[in-house]
Amino acid sequence: MSDVLTRRQLNRATLARQFLLSRADSPVLPVVEHLGGLQAQQPFSPYYQLWSRLRGFVPSQLATLLLDRTVVRLAAQRGTIHLLSAPDALALRPWVQSLYDADLRTNTLHAKALADVDLDAVGASARSLVDAEPRTMAELGALLAPSWPSVEASHLAHAARSLLALVQVPPRAVWGQRGQTRLTTAERWLGRPLDDSVPPEVFVRRYLGAFGPASVADLQTWCGLTRLRPAVDALRPSLLVFRDEAGRELFDLPDAPRPPADTPAPVRFLPDFDNLLRSHSDRTRVIDDVSRKRMNRRNGVVPHALLVDGEVAGWWRLEDGVLAVTPYRPLSVPETAEVEAEGRELLAFALSSDALDAAEVRVMPVE
Repeated sequence: MSDVLTRRQLNRATLARQFLLSRADSPVLPVVEHLGGLQAQQPFSPYYQLWSRLRGFVPSQLATLLLDRTVVRLAAQRGTIHLLSAPDALALRPWVQSLYDADLRTNTLHAKALADVDLDAVGASARSLVDAEPRTMAELGALLAPSWPSVEASHLAHAARSLLALVQVPPRAVWGQRGQTRLTTAERWLGRPLDDSVPPEVFVRRYLGAFGPASVADLQTWCGLTRLRPAVDALRPSLLVFRDEAGRELFDLPDAPRPPADTPAPVRFLPDFDNLLRSHSDRTRVIDDVSRKRMNRRNGVVPHALLVDGEVAGWWRLEDGVLAVTPYRPLSVPETAEVEAEGRELLAFALSSDALDAAEVRVMPVE
């Protein structure tokens, strides 16, 4: 019989691997790679993710890596934009390419319009255009349209995004700068070809190192792929096997941290789309079902998450120098004090010294 891990034990194990029990003393790049990349729909979200996980992190540390092409932003896991190291970008995108191929067949907005289009020809033309110079999606679609006059430009641009590994080039996502989303191929930007030689088992082990213990369904939720049980089963002799309280089979690396359930978990401010909240099929290790529904807003906007005692306990917003924290449950006096203290640290990270003088943390009424 496999050992049973409680929800609290799973919480602490995952937080430890995410550097959310204590900030890591580490350079940025190894942490980005350990975490399997950072979800990055919003250009500055990765900066807040790293601030919550790294001791002494300052934005220039990540901005420099973007500018020198050590890390890049491109569509990868789950069909979403991730910030990845250059080697991971070249390897992860081919691994999940089937997601993008399926999207071209099934996407209700684009699939019908592209049904009779020679997609190989679209991909070749798009590659030539974005390798000549980085283009916005609108520019790329407009340049492709004359060759396929019966197809709307937006459909052609979407096909290019699915067919090619397109990097969002700086100044997009460079802290303190603004820039349109301009795209070129990862191969052109990095000067190296995509790497489709990495076996799935490598990604399985890396996922477990950052998010385990986890089930096959959890792994598939993280990357967006299906039918990964054979890859997990191939590793079974080298993995530990547990069960959760519902009887689901969980896998883990033997040397990965699994702290005691009573290990203290400090308050953390996580930005929208943090992978901690999006990389398990069963997310109750970090967020209960009621709170999860609260975080799923109808307009698609995802609130920033507040962690108290390791679990989502509310959301926060930083606007005009005011960090407004809205809890989902009453906070104790010590919890409130910790939220306010960590909030002041967040303000010091996010704001200029001039703006910091008038900034404040407000703990709002329970929602």
